[in-house]
Amino acid sequence: MRGRSPLAGRTSSRSSSRIAMSLDNGRPGLDRRRRGPRRVGFIFGTRPEAIKLAPVIAACRELPELYPVVCVTAQHRELLDQVLGLFGIEPDEDLDLMQDGQSVAGFASRALEAVGAWLEGQRLDCVVVQGDTTSAFMGALAALYRRVPVGHVEAGLRTYRPYEPFPEEANRRLTDHIAQFHFAPTGLAAANLRTEGVSPSSIHVTGNTVVDAVLHVRDLVGRGGLVPPVPIAPDRAVVTATIHRRENFGAPLRRICGALGTLVERNKGVEVVIPVH
Repeated sequence: MRGRSPLAGRTSSRSSSRIAMSLDNGRPGLDRRRRGPRRVGFIFGTRPEAIKLAPVIAACRELPELYPVVCVTAQHRELLDQVLGLFGIEPDEDLDLMQDGQSVAGFASRALEAVGAWLEGQRLDCVVVQGDTTSAFMGALAALYRRVPVGHVEAGLRTYRPYEPFPEEANRRLTDHIAQFHFAPTGLAAANLRTEGVSPSSIHVTGNTVVDAVLHVRDLVGRGGLVPPVPIAPDRAVVTATIHRRENFGAPLRRICGALGTLVERNKGVEVVIPVH
């Protein structure tokens, strides 16, 4: 997946560039003996993963030593498609696994089998996954079964409550214990990994790549390349809040909305935008 990304030139000193440089340095696990650029597979299936991995893919494109290859599971078909074009991502493989009414276990089994079959023909030097989705965990597990090193973006986040969030807390903990590269967004996340026995040499504190994605979209709006879905006064500060998690239903949702209402009441120059899906 070579070619200039819409994000090219935006990541030289940011989180995504630090991740790409860590992969380029080849420690641990990447084979420097093979000729040509090292093939780095990106496996994801949801909108948040696409948003947070897009800057990393762009940063890898800018390094001649790395060749990014993108495989999407389409765990969330419509939501994923919304952002692929925005960030200039053209998947090399679209497994299109989403089914109406799918269960977590059903999707996980299909993803493990399909991603594994795709990996068989790729000769990848490394697989990169992001976050805590079932696509990320199954991508990492499929790579493990084929002895392909795994990099985990946003490693080390924890609640230490197995069902909050569910199944994401288990997904991210298991993915971290498969991975050889741990790209932690914060020092606290890195400390969590060290506490769990992860080798400090495999941990890289990079910041959160969503910041790179936000800066890209801000620039698009500034250049007129993207029209915001709602009119926003130029003299107002904008806070975007997403509260779609199932754990937020009921009383937690009322508390969150109350807090946002208080924020606006106390700060007249602030506008809150809540995307719904």
